[in-house]
Amino acid sequence: MLRSLIIAFALLLGLAQAAPAFEIGDDGLHKESWFSVTFRDINEDILAAKEAGKRLAIIFEQRGCIYCKEVHEVVLADPQVRDYIKENFMVVQYNLHGSEEVIDTDGEELTEKAAARKWRLLFTPTILFMPEDPPEGEDAARAAVAAMPGAFKKGTFLEMFIWVRNKGYESDEGFQTYYNRRWREKHGGADAPQD
Repeated sequence: MLRSLIIAFALLLGLAQAAPAFEIGDDGLHKESWFSVTFRDINEDILAAKEAGKRLAIIFEQRGCIYCKEVHEVVLADPQVRDYIKENFMVVQYNLHGSEEVIDTDGEELTEKAAARKWRLLFTPTILFMPEDPPEGEDAARAAVAAMPGAFKKGTFLEMFIWVRNKGYESDEGFQTYYNRRWREKHGGADAPQD
């Protein structure tokens, strides 16, 4: 009997530890406890991220998105990926069909849904990586230093954040070339799989 109780307790403890680090909000989106909740004034968010020694990343998602689910339940569940992003980025979540007010970097006030249309965002998740300083007169899509349209596996996802943090976009080495080089360095010259 005692053995059965110990096993049951161990199983319950294991389930408690395996609980996801996210929840589903009323809007149907996965909510990470470490995502930033802001007034969605992008210029202010860029400055707040900079003051914290981070970069701003805006992630667009939508209810029922299987790729968004994959990002939260697989990619961001990996401590290496999650911890790097938490340490180096302020992430703000937008709803592709949402009605929350956004203040674009060019000063225009619009809803999340209208911003997505204005910035020509079609896929979820899409992540916009913002510059270190607020741009002058450009909207967020034009000001973004990089964009990640869609979901990628952990390796590519993490490398994109590393590339942006290290300002790879300022070099002549585009992300794909950078990623392939990094893969070959880590794997003895083998070509990177496409994900």
